[in-house]
Amino acid sequence: QVHLVETGGGLVQAGGSLRLSCVVSGSIFSANAMGWYRQAPGKQRELVAMITSGGNTNYPNSVKGRFTISRDNAKNTVYLQMNSLKPEDTGVYYCTQGPTLPGNWGQGTQVTVSS
Repeated sequence: QVHLVETGGGLVQAGGSLRLSCVVSGSIFSANAMGWYRQAPGKQRELVAMITSGGNTNYPNSVKGRFTISRDNAKNTVYLQMNSLKPEDTGVYYCTQGPTLPGNWGQGTQVTVSS
C-alpha cells in the first residue's frame, strides 16, 4: 500500500520561505513522477510543481521562479522549496506520485501566508 506523508507547512509572512517534504513508502519511488498540488478554500486543487522520474520539472507561471521541486531517490523523498511567498499561496499542499499525475495522495499540509 502506497503511503505519502507531507511535512513542513506552517504560518509565514509574505516574502518568507518554507520547505515542504513528502516521504513515500510502498512504491518504487524512483520510477514514478512526483508532484505538489495545492487547494485554497473554495477553489479546485491545482498543480504547483512536478518532477519526472528523470528529473525534468514543470511549474505553472504563478509559481515559476519562486518554487523549486526536487527529489532524493535514496530517501524516497520529494521536496518543495517555496520562496517569496504571497498570501495567494495559502492553501493545503498535497503530495502525489505515480506513473502519471495525479496518482496516490498524501494527507496534505497547511501553508498560510500572512500579508
